[in-house]
Amino acid sequence: MTSALAYDLTGPHDAPVLLLGSSMGTTRAMWEPQLDTLRRHHRVLRFDHLGHGASPAPRGPYRIDQLGRTVLRLLEELGIARVSYAGVSLGGMIGMWLAAHHPTVVDRLALICTSAFLPPAQGWLTRAAAVRAGGTRAVAEAVVARWFTDDFRRRRPDTVEAVRTTFEGISAEGYASSCEALAAMDQRRAIRRIVAPTLVIAGAKDPSTPPEHGAAIAAAIPGSRFEVIEDAAHLASIEQSTAVTTLLTAHLGCDLAS
Repeated sequence: MTSALAYDLTGPHDAPVLLLGSSMGTTRAMWEPQLDTLRRHHRVLRFDHLGHGASPAPRGPYRIDQLGRTVLRLLEELGIARVSYAGVSLGGMIGMWLAAHHPTVVDRLALICTSAFLPPAQGWLTRAAAVRAGGTRAVAEAVVARWFTDDFRRRRPDTVEAVRTTFEGISAEGYASSCEALAAMDQRRAIRRIVAPTLVIAGAKDPSTPPEHGAAIAAAIPGSRFEVIEDAAHLASIEQSTAVTTLLTAHLGCDLAS
């Protein structure tokens, strides 16, 4: 599996590196609401998952450990030995894998609207088959409807439409193969080994990874902190961008005033 992930790296050259992983069905552009603030204090590295955005989309199925290894190879290619990591949904799942299996790489960890175990597997396999048959447009309406609250969709239809357009542009093979990765994933035991200081954020109105999934992650990782953001569905980092940014900067040790 190729390691040539698309990425961008911005911020002060002498600052610690912050690696950002996006949700399945999006690209690294989803971090735009946080980018300016985070790169005041960090060298921010954003990447497109395998099968997403400008990254290659080899034939799957993919697995979480394979996706994690592509990220490790990117870090090796860039000569980066240690990072803080923040990830939404699939990005969070990869972050858990990295922190559990390569603890020397991850300094601090933030997990947003994600899960360590997301059954039923058949649901993901059915979605993968639908996308391979009809492209991401075949499931776009159902998927994007779960990403934002009704109130946000009414107030910010332009943002929702932009996210949907991005989703419909994702490679069918890349998205379907990522669905298969979620179908096979169970990190419930592995995450108990995570030693990086961890922040877990859930959206109170997230139907994709409800708050109990975040609570289970926080209960399994020693010393972690769990926060629930009200009036947020799955893409809380977009819908409640200020709240997420504030939590992230506090966890990462940033000073918003500077």
